[in-house]
Amino acid sequence: METISVAIVGLGRIAGLLEGDPRREKPCTHAGAVKANPETVLVAGADPDPRQRQTFTETWHCPVYAHASTMLRSQTPDILVIATHPDSHVHYCRMAASCHIPVCICEKPLADTLSHAREIAALHRSGKIRILTNHERRYSADYIQAKAILDTGRLGPLLSLKATLYMGRTQRILDVLWHDGTHLVDAIMFLSGSVLRHKGIWGAKVTQARGTAYLCGYLDLGLGRRGAGPPFVLEIGPGRDHLVFELEFSCAQGRLRIGNGIFEVWESRESPYAEGFRSLYKTQDSFAGPTGYFTRMLQDALACVREPGRRPHSSAVEGLRVIQYLHSVRPWRKSRG
Repeated sequence: METISVAIVGLGRIAGLLEGDPRREKPCTHAGAVKANPETVLVAGADPDPRQRQTFTETWHCPVYAHASTMLRSQTPDILVIATHPDSHVHYCRMAASCHIPVCICEKPLADTLSHAREIAALHRSGKIRILTNHERRYSADYIQAKAILDTGRLGPLLSLKATLYMGRTQRILDVLWHDGTHLVDAIMFLSGSVLRHKGIWGAKVTQARGTAYLCGYLDLGLGRRGAGPPFVLEIGPGRDHLVFELEFSCAQGRLRIGNGIFEVWESRESPYAEGFRSLYKTQDSFAGPTGYFTRMLQDALACVREPGRRPHSSAVEGLRVIQYLHSVRPWRKSRG
């Protein structure tokens, strides 16, 4: 089978540096995934920072360039990975399309503004280029397993959802939401098959770097009636010395919890405590073993190169939906994007 070439722009943590973390599942970076796949070859990297370039070329043994434009004049990769700051994503997506690169993998969040996210999604929809958004939980085996459980209806209809994200001690709440909150929002949409609709906020202001904000809304399941879907609450806050990333789906006959280090399924059974009542019992459902999230993401990109009409599991369209929700929460949303 013909080898697929990959180039990376932005040579920081997610591009390759995190591969040195001994506690993370491997591969956990774009370069690591490419090197681990016998069907792909890493042909180049680009970054304006000379230290990043030196570290990358010494670790991954490929040519490096100060500018992506120079790299793409010398290399013609099948896949371009965009691992730069969100405000440059639209620029590099345009560049990839103009260079006739068939597939891009774009880091999250898809863009820094709603208008930029719409432009990237439009490029993807045009068919000139396939653009994947690296919302990794769509490729993670534990989340795929959880979705299968919810989709079977085994726990009954979904009635409500609560999600929690605590990250960082001094970040603004809005920055927490836009950083790892992108993964949280997309995971909810993926698992529930819905689109999040924002209704209000209480608690701390999202522009603060302390306290906890509670974002409420409903899951739009395409029922055709505004507000008809199950309600949700997102609990977002800094100020903790630990990370919490957790989703809890409350269903008519049970509950499913998933997150970092969490995979629990609870089912309703006859209660031993009171006649005529039912209680929740934890089932034997569990998850063990590697999630394979980076491996599956790269495999999806490879399939898009070989099948030009393929719809990625996590495309720029899904990335746009996340930005649309995040934008609806912005206190200055009327003047941005």
